[in-house]
Amino acid sequence: MLNSIELKYFKCFESLNLPLAPLTMLSGANASGKSSVLQALVLLHQTMRDHEWSNCLMLNGKSIQLGAVSDVVNEQHGGKSFEIGISNESTTITWSFGGERTELSMIIQRIFINKKEHKIGGFSVNHLLPHSLKSEYNECEINFAKYLKDLTYITAERIGPRETYALEDRRIASVVGSKGEYAMSIFYSKRDESILDDLIIETESRNTLFHQVTARMQQFFPSCLLAIEKVQNVNAVTLRIKTSSATEFHRPVNVGFGLTQVLPIVIAALSAKKGAVLIIENPEVHLHPAGQALMGQFLAEVASAGVQVIIETHSDHILNGIRRFVKSGRIQPENIALHFFRPYSTDTSQVVSPQINIHGDLDHWPDGFFDQFDKDMNYFAGW
Repeated sequence: MLNSIELKYFKCFESLNLPLAPLTMLSGANASGKSSVLQALVLLHQTMRDHEWSNCLMLNGKSIQLGAVSDVVNEQHGGKSFEIGISNESTTITWSFGGERTELSMIIQRIFINKKEHKIGGFSVNHLLPHSLKSEYNECEINFAKYLKDLTYITAERIGPRETYALEDRRIASVVGSKGEYAMSIFYSKRDESILDDLIIETESRNTLFHQVTARMQQFFPSCLLAIEKVQNVNAVTLRIKTSSATEFHRPVNVGFGLTQVLPIVIAALSAKKGAVLIIENPEVHLHPAGQALMGQFLAEVASAGVQVIIETHSDHILNGIRRFVKSGRIQPENIALHFFRPYSTDTSQVVSPQINIHGDLDHWPDGFFDQFDKDMNYFAGW
């Protein structure tokens, strides 16, 4: 599991050391740095996945496109370089990347492993780590970084309903994709595989991805049934959805938009293995308030089963769903990290981290932290 991420001179951050937990929730004002934290992890991920032997950090790829060096280096302090560090319970790995401001990738300048510096040059780099280090470090010490290679990243801008969905080779489409573009391919190809025991839903005894996804979708959308079929002689599948016992199966375009936005998240979560990392932007998109609260509980349940979940959200219902799951006793408070981001200021901390207790209560509510409803009600009351 990733225990923390450290950023220096990356985008809006001069310096940031952010604790991570089995479930980490990022919230706060727009343009305050939440997405930048996720983007730093995704940059490492897409370079490891798509450029295994590269000695450069690729700023533009299938998962994320951030532009040139000048777009990602802190304008006030960074110059031409920044640092990204990750850690688990025993090891910290920090990369220093540099490049000319017009370049679209950044060369690895140095790698620090537990503060020991390794200068790059003269040897090959594998998954952003010098290949020769395998003889110097216990494999477990540095292997945790490769969790990033296989992480799942789902953006807020997920694809909408489609007539057909591409069926991809499982070695290419190993996760649902940043826009959920491979979700149906995974749903079909892994439909008969089992999921984590801790995520088997009580109402469905059959432990296959297809049956468990269908049962989980019924929590969000009662009476929901799914049918997925391969198109004959074409590398594609069709999805059909039933939302009522009184109706037939329909094409995705003819059912509620929220259903096709939730489905990639459910498929990603239930197809994940223990130790996997799942990053989701705005899981509440196109969900009504009760569904958002249920999504918070669901993601907390996924985290309690051993999948590390990092989310960015603007929904107080997501937060309250997490709080309810904590109060139920099904996840311990220390396994939850809540971080509230504020625009950069020299007068206040950029990140505030309220602590949650076993009752689901928070030790403090910073100004702007999901308090707009209270502020509006006070206004209407004349206070």
